[in-house]
Amino acid sequence: MRMPNKIMRKLASVCSIFLFIGSIAPVYSNTVVAQDSEITAEFNKESRPETAKSLLIKMSEAVHKNNFNASFAVVKGNNMEPYKWLHGINGNDELEHLSLLNGAGLEVFRVNDKVTYFEPKSAPYTVLAKHISGPIPDVLFQDITVLEQAYDFTLGGKGRIAGRAAQLVKIEAKDESKFNYWLWLDLESTLLLKAAYVNKKGEALEQLQLTHVSMTKHIAPELVEMSKKQFPPVTLIKKETSTGDIKDAQGSWQIGWLPKGFKLLKSDRHNLNLNNELADYYLYGDGLIEVSVFVQRPLPGKRRGGILSSGATSIFVHNAEGFDVSVVGNIPGMTAKTIAQSVQRK
Repeated sequence: MRMPNKIMRKLASVCSIFLFIGSIAPVYSNTVVAQDSEITAEFNKESRPETAKSLLIKMSEAVHKNNFNASFAVVKGNNMEPYKWLHGINGNDELEHLSLLNGAGLEVFRVNDKVTYFEPKSAPYTVLAKHISGPIPDVLFQDITVLEQAYDFTLGGKGRIAGRAAQLVKIEAKDESKFNYWLWLDLESTLLLKAAYVNKKGEALEQLQLTHVSMTKHIAPELVEMSKKQFPPVTLIKKETSTGDIKDAQGSWQIGWLPKGFKLLKSDRHNLNLNNELADYYLYGDGLIEVSVFVQRPLPGKRRGGILSSGATSIFVHNAEGFDVSVVGNIPGMTAKTIAQSVQRK
């Protein structure tokens, strides 16, 4: 029996509707899945916990981008050195001022990549550098990935420093030849609140702690006034030392052993302030710490070898045959001793 044309037309219409729905369903489904994936990815991104490395990077960025006024103290045993630290952005210029408040004082002022030092009993001088060389290691305000060869970055607990919530970030040495360096960062701004050289037992040997810090919308007027002063022209330029330069700079001496990651940063020959004796001088560093090595002829009466320490700083004097070696740096005493005893004539 044949269906009436009217019924046939309705059946065809219904079939067409089902076919249309069937054709768009996969597209609609894929669109929903894609949107859900994007939302999930964004949620995971926002909820993903910070790593120690990401916090260190944020700390570096915070120091460069914000206006702040801070005071901090460096504590070594019974000794304390108070500092004032200002930073600000004035148009296209980044300004920074660090001053030691005790004794004869020390003033350091930075305008972008020019740093001027005003030291007691010395003429002021200006060098090219992106950061002030002071109690806080330069690398913390630069590319911290250079430390990954010799250190691990790990998170510690949370606490309160200078009345602010803080997150502990540990820069842990991969061997026993170096101290660890711990930092407490402000949870809100990621600015540094406290730092310490810590031995393998977890004991703080030397600490730097902010006693006051305030973020400001506008740059401190005294920074702007300082930037208008006439500073000495650049006299020294920091540059990377090539392998060839290093071999030439080491002269007559061979440093037989250094901790992992250490490279020669500078070498020269100059008179020591202590005794006015001529010495060959070598400065090594791994990005976080620096170690000075002095080689000189034995002094009359012969200095007694041995080790002295203050806070994280070790000084080791080695009496070799025909020359003396002194090693100074924020390293364990045994590390200083090993470096000193490895020095030989070429």
